[in-house]
Amino acid sequence: MVKTIQVAADRAHDQTKTVLPAEVAQGVYIKHAPSLQALKLMHLMIAKAGGRMADDVRHEMRLSDLKKINGMRNHTRQTVVPLFEELSAAVLTINDAEKMTTTVGGLLDQATIDYRHEVSGNVLISWTFRTTFKEMARDSNHWAILDRQAVFHLTSKYSVLLFQHICSLTNLKHITSKRFKVADLRMMLGVPEGKFARFSNLKKDAIEAAIAEINSDITRLHLTVIYHKVGRAVTEVEIAWEVKEDLTKVKDELDRPKVGRKARRDGTTETPVAAFPASGSVKDTQPWDRIARDNAPRIDGRHVPDLRVLADTFRKWCVEKSIPLDAASIEKTFTTWCKSYSAR
Repeated sequence: MVKTIQVAADRAHDQTKTVLPAEVAQGVYIKHAPSLQALKLMHLMIAKAGGRMADDVRHEMRLSDLKKINGMRNHTRQTVVPLFEELSAAVLTINDAEKMTTTVGGLLDQATIDYRHEVSGNVLISWTFRTTFKEMARDSNHWAILDRQAVFHLTSKYSVLLFQHICSLTNLKHITSKRFKVADLRMMLGVPEGKFARFSNLKKDAIEAAIAEINSDITRLHLTVIYHKVGRAVTEVEIAWEVKEDLTKVKDELDRPKVGRKARRDGTTETPVAAFPASGSVKDTQPWDRIARDNAPRIDGRHVPDLRVLADTFRKWCVEKSIPLDAASIEKTFTTWCKSYSAR
């Protein structure tokens, strides 16, 4: 029987695909569900390890390589540390019906960020996987092959978790749909306890939002959903899938800028987002100059603060908060931030 690690080793040359053990793709994060960025980092770590993901070795990559990836470009040494903290805390539960065992463990054993040569742009990231993950990868004979670019372009953790789960099922013969109990679907999507307490909110903001994004021109899958009820209450959610016939649109969309992607998906128009300047002052640069002058407190009640210092301080704050300078809400974020800015 073919093993997942062998498939990963055979595909090591293909930088467009990631081979994920199905146990990970279908695993349930019971506590401390990873965020979107942490999930993307997890995919990259497993892809980098490839056929050696089950080996007792330390894996490595450079921060500069991570920053080249669309969807992870804005990361710094300071912003990747919290992502590794998330992955270290994530609990992965794997149920083996044949062996009648449930294994509870984690993904990450230890990660090290070596920034001794940061001045020259050489930051080395290394990590080891936990025993639970390595044993699972070693024994796995069922896998998901994911389009790496699609994962990095998805904008919601619910989309990533649903996409990886369905990808683990697409190659099974005569299976084109799966029914989830509502509680199981919540766990699979990593919905925190207490969030989306009403099913209508879960449906709108998690299930259907994820399906809409997966169905857009950034993945090869098209999903449909049926809600099964007992009386008036939804008890099961059935999700069916098929591979799109024409994948040229997918390639074209992944090659286009992400600005305006939602509008293209929805068939509406969208005003391009103006990114906050990556360097320098915002003086005479609109709308940032106007926002700063209108909202930042005046020095001694009269003088506008130094707009170069203000801009540098805002950029540093964005790095600390992992907020991209081209985020869709960056103008609103800058406005709110300016109101509490202190030049002293």
